[in-house]
Amino acid sequence: MPKEISIEVYGTDVICASCVNAPSSIDTYEWLEAAISRKYKDQPFSITYIDIEKQQDLEHRKDYAQRILDDEFFYPLVLVEGEVVGEGYVQLKPVYKELEKHGFSAEA
Repeated sequence: MPKEISIEVYGTDVICASCVNAPSSIDTYEWLEAAISRKYKDQPFSITYIDIEKQQDLEHRKDYAQRILDDEFFYPLVLVEGEVVGEGYVQLKPVYKELEKHGFSAEA
């Protein structure tokens, strides 16, 4: 069984102005959590929602939040084990591909 994979979803309550018709950051977080749980049953992962407008304790989270606020990335921004796998209008395929690099399997 693979180790627990860390997934981070960065965003805020306000929908990204450049992401017309995209779901909100929190909707993306909830959707990813459900989709990953369904596809990769019983495979360990943690998914964390990080509000970019709130104070962050971890340095890498401060860095990504600031980079989003500086318009370097669109939000929601999704990282799997520290790798950016989606931003703005997030797609499942790149997320699944990165999880499978870390040993996830749909047949497990």
